[in-house]
Amino acid sequence: MATARQLTGEHIEQPIPATMAAAVYRGINDVRLEQVPVPSIGPDEILVRVDTCGICGTDLKKIATGSHSAPRIFGHETAGVVARVGSNVDEFSPGNRVIVFHHVPCGRCYYCQHKTFAQCPTYKQVGCTAGFEPSGGGFAEYVRVMDWIVRKGTIPIPDGVSFEQAAFVEPVNTCMKGIERIRLEAGETVLVIGQGPIGIILSVLAKRSGVTVITSDLYEQRLTISRGFGLENAVNASRLDPVQETLRQTGGRGADAVILAVGSNGLIQTAMDAVRPGGRVLLFAQTQHGETTFDPAAVCMEEKTLIGSYSASIDLQDESVRFVMGREMALENLISHRFPLARVVEALNWAALPQPNTMKIVVQPSQEGQK
Repeated sequence: MATARQLTGEHIEQPIPATMAAAVYRGINDVRLEQVPVPSIGPDEILVRVDTCGICGTDLKKIATGSHSAPRIFGHETAGVVARVGSNVDEFSPGNRVIVFHHVPCGRCYYCQHKTFAQCPTYKQVGCTAGFEPSGGGFAEYVRVMDWIVRKGTIPIPDGVSFEQAAFVEPVNTCMKGIERIRLEAGETVLVIGQGPIGIILSVLAKRSGVTVITSDLYEQRLTISRGFGLENAVNASRLDPVQETLRQTGGRGADAVILAVGSNGLIQTAMDAVRPGGRVLLFAQTQHGETTFDPAAVCMEEKTLIGSYSASIDLQDESVRFVMGREMALENLISHRFPLARVVEALNWAALPQPNTMKIVVQPSQEGQK
């Protein structure tokens, strides 16, 4: 149950130590809990004491593949309390509860002008760090928020909204971007493959667009959780073929759109088989380079469209904040496991090898937490 401190701006001033605990990535599948210096901040920056940070699938992929140099401190779904402000910062004060985006685009470059914000060079410069190369830093006790993130990517948490709920703002934004890119129209039928936390959020947002949603997952436990969010039209893929079931529900035509919320390239062809001629397939979880095969004639002759969506959109920041802070969806209910920072390595291992009942896993440096 959320405490008063988690739900309001009540702040008990705490001294800031010289060092802190952090989960330091040292190489492929090598993350260690270490003591590191608490980051110093500049005059236009703030220091945030982390309360809750969600574990994202992209964090796990970076750790498992060695795609990023070491050492680094990952974690970017961060909610916490402002602990210190730079001398030029007027908009925040110690004690303010906030969430921080780790990416914010420049708004001026070619890619920003074309609304492809994730390709903006400034966007790719991570603006939050707990030390070393900036990589989010949420898996630590404190995180330094750089000037352009303070100005454009730091959001107050209203009283009555928990840190756990607020920590979903960034992932909800990424899902909203995906839904925007696939251009759903009221009355369409959409198949969402995968009912992990992201798949459920995508499904809820799709349904919010006025479409008929079919959900699919291999695990009945996940479909049960999904139904708790009003997603009743579920296909257990361990018992039924979601392609055949989608065809049955659409008179043999296929879904107007398919959202692939599972990071398996092998399911791209399944998504293509389930969508109607002229329909759209959104690849949401394919964030690692690798070989895959699908029928190119389905793209050419059947005019099926493959669409990609990656990371967040600054244009959807306000909407994602309203959705989360307004509790249009009880996102805390997606959290299945909570770990203190002392058990962060266990948390990451648990998230990397999820069980059927594993949903969102969060790390909570300021709390005892429990699995």
